[in-house]
Amino acid sequence: MATVPTVDFVVIDVETACSRVSSICQIGIVGFRDGQEVFAYETLIDPCDEFSSFNTRIHGISCDHVAGKPTFADVHDVVSGHLSGRVTVAHSLFDKGALAAACRAHDLPPIEATWLDSVRVAKRAWPELPSHRLNVLSKFLKIRHKHHDALSDARAAGLVVVRASEHTGVDLAGWMAPTNQRGGTAPQAAPEGPLKGHRIALLGCARNSALAYRLAGHGARIVASVGTTSTMLVISNAQPFGRFFHAHATYRRAEELRDTGVGIEIVAEDELLARIGG
Repeated sequence: MATVPTVDFVVIDVETACSRVSSICQIGIVGFRDGQEVFAYETLIDPCDEFSSFNTRIHGISCDHVAGKPTFADVHDVVSGHLSGRVTVAHSLFDKGALAAACRAHDLPPIEATWLDSVRVAKRAWPELPSHRLNVLSKFLKIRHKHHDALSDARAAGLVVVRASEHTGVDLAGWMAPTNQRGGTAPQAAPEGPLKGHRIALLGCARNSALAYRLAGHGARIVASVGTTSTMLVISNAQPFGRFFHAHATYRRAEELRDTGVGIEIVAEDELLARIGG
């Protein structure tokens, strides 16, 4: 397991009273620095809207619970103070949309934050999981969690990011980087490790993917494509080509080079990680 990189972010989760996303009835915010929780804020909110029985069954909050509680307008400055100008994590971007809708409903200025979806982080860190719902991840990572409680959800989502960084070595900037580009900036190879001296190309994920960071953390140099100086082609667990990956041009190129005497190994992600101890 890698040492957690420096991370400094806040996490927010909201619950809503009805199908209108502006109807926020609970807010939970947790701050993290260097992998540790540094503050927590939670409040019930009078949504100035109706409660639907469907939503109440999910989170257990009803109109009786919010009687006399502050409105969103009352806490807007507090929430903005925690989030504005910072990396703000939410598990899916529902919470981002709910905040924006509540600001519009109350004629308040939008809250400007840089958003990171912890669902996307979890999918990159653990692509093998069948679901990346917060309750599923909490069970998998052994995080204490009360689902659909805003503070507990925020804390769990933050710990997902922390554990993902521990698992992969990807820092906050790495999680924020786009992953839908072919290239991306590759991580720097660690000075020592079992993969020191290897030049590794990846099939099925980007050079700035979680796998790339893990391999670089073991000393590998991640290269953009298979070539005569490549020593290994690693088939990612996340590769989207299914059982037809053998037909991919990158795979065929590696086979051709190997047949001509170039010492390039073709190996699956799981096999390589087991070989080097994860």
